[in-house]
Amino acid sequence: MYIIYMNPSVYIDSTFFSFYYDERPESQHRRGITIDWWNSQRHFFSLYTSPFVIVEISNPVYPNWEKVSALAQAVPLLTSSDEIEGIINLYLEHKLMPHDDAGDAAHLAMASFYEIDYLLTWNCIHLANANKTNHIRTLNLRMGLLTPEIITPEQLFREE
Repeated sequence: MYIIYMNPSVYIDSTFFSFYYDERPESQHRRGITIDWWNSQRHFFSLYTSPFVIVEISNPVYPNWEKVSALAQAVPLLTSSDEIEGIINLYLEHKLMPHDDAGDAAHLAMASFYEIDYLLTWNCIHLANANKTNHIRTLNLRMGLLTPEIITPEQLFREE
């Protein structure tokens, strides 16, 4: 009998890519962790992102959008579908995420639909927020979806 070990899967949202090139002084701690994670940890995981991320970070008003976009292009894209659009709409209808920021709902929908192990984000208001965990799990359970572990890069370092 052979056991095939697969790397845990990680969906990377737009905040991760943006912090990699964030030059604001108040962002330097997160930027350092992001760069360290990318350089030392990414090879332990199967990485994914989505067209929602690419659209969001490709806006020319986005700080350092060319560099951020180039970094994201190195990660395989999951594809969207009508079913994923339906999941996003349910998240918004149940006020899991604000209507004016459907991007967060899209990231969660993609990671949940594709049964990704981890959703990697620096968004600690709408995603990596312990106060939202039960609401997210309840909605996903009702839809028959698994809920990824929603964490910051700081929480996903592997011990050597």
